[in-house]
Amino acid sequence: MSSAQREPISNVDLAWLRMEQPGNLMMITGVIALDEPVEFDRFREIILNRFLAFRRFRQKAVEHTRGCCWENDEYFEPTSHIIRTALPGAAGKAELEELVSQLASTPLDKTKPLWQFHLVENYCQGPVVIGRIHHCYADGIALVQVLLSLTENNAADSLKLVQPEHWKRRQAEQSGIFRRLMAPAREGIDALQHLSHKFIDEATQLLREPHLASGYMGGAAEVLGELVNVLLLSDDPPSRFKGDIGVRKHTSWTSPIPLEEVKAVGKALGCTVNDVLISVMTGALHRYLVQYGDDPSSVRMRATVPVNLRPLEHARELGNHFGLVFLELPVAEPNPLARLYQVADYMHDLKHSKQAMMSLGLLALLGMGPAAVQKPALELFSRKASTVLTNVPGPQQPLYLAGAKIRELMCWVPQTGSVGMGISIISYNGQVYCGLITDNRLVPDPETVMENFQTEFRNLLHLTMLIGPQSGPVDPSIADLMHEWIDGDVET
Repeated sequence: MSSAQREPISNVDLAWLRMEQPGNLMMITGVIALDEPVEFDRFREIILNRFLAFRRFRQKAVEHTRGCCWENDEYFEPTSHIIRTALPGAAGKAELEELVSQLASTPLDKTKPLWQFHLVENYCQGPVVIGRIHHCYADGIALVQVLLSLTENNAADSLKLVQPEHWKRRQAEQSGIFRRLMAPAREGIDALQHLSHKFIDEATQLLREPHLASGYMGGAAEVLGELVNVLLLSDDPPSRFKGDIGVRKHTSWTSPIPLEEVKAVGKALGCTVNDVLISVMTGALHRYLVQYGDDPSSVRMRATVPVNLRPLEHARELGNHFGLVFLELPVAEPNPLARLYQVADYMHDLKHSKQAMMSLGLLALLGMGPAAVQKPALELFSRKASTVLTNVPGPQQPLYLAGAKIRELMCWVPQTGSVGMGISIISYNGQVYCGLITDNRLVPDPETVMENFQTEFRNLLHLTMLIGPQSGPVDPSIADLMHEWIDGDVET
């Protein structure tokens, strides 16, 4: 193949490609539940028409002596990527979670483009699409835009094929739709994006006009300071959530929670939606430790949180444009209000840091270097966290795929190095979904944590109703005083 037919892989995307290891596959795995059957041949036609409009998905990553490139797969075979699948036995949620777990533990074929869609037609609650896409193609925000391109806001249009000459116009229209659909779930993003893009713009100007360097030394020092701070973080100690990992993953997810209820809790307690959901998940982990006889007060853990570093109008562009920040999860704290306000404080500090920009730059540097250098560097960072935590804002109106309404959405991002757990939160059509992917050696029953998530949110919602509207943060001691009022579930 001539060099003209090859495209170099960006340094950051190459870093994600090289991160793959048997215990942590670099796939984004998603589940789309539909409310009525779809015809398989039409489904495949829709996927080929709309998904492959992004030409990158016809390409595979190929290593050469001079580097790694994207190359068109001249032997591209649709049946290798779009697969008809059935569940065994009762075809219930347990069987579906087992299939998703199996697929999340199985590597994609690197001789082909790194993606697959499985249509499960016999799930008891309706058809399900399971998608697997390698992280080297795109980050979560970009893949939400890819998902939107497969859908329409009514059943009839979702069955139509999109003609190539109309694709660019449709993509431009969807950019505006994307911003509008995601607007209700964008808490806290704008300020961080402004800071990150200001930094990137200034770096670009500095390359063009080196004499301005003195004016930017302060910002560079801040980013360097963040790198030093992260390097000085202690490793997360061994716990039920941190240890040697194997090659088998387990997935589970909750029933939907109304987004309006989450917003009401946040408003009443003076916190954001993100603060509420993260603190509830932290409470679920605390409860899990207690159930297994562990002492939560001795457990410390952090989550690495991806932070989008591009404007949403550029979300349809593939590739990885995000940084990572380290978030303390107060699993040792038994009081739900104290836990919530600790999370809120940690999130506030991270929003005013340059950790995300530092990590994006570090990934780019690692992608430039040899794989032998990248692996120990990534392991150094992965030792400092026990889980990955993502919160992807999805569309807040119903969408249709291949003629059927999308009922539920769930997705999991990969974990890196020695991290053996991933927490995912996604909102869609007025509902919030939370999912967990865990290593079988560490947490073989993630469904128990998901049950705890529902319990913790119910308790916090009841507590909020009892407290009533507040003008500011609530004294956490109130949670202890109301212990008996919440079915005995709130721990003191």
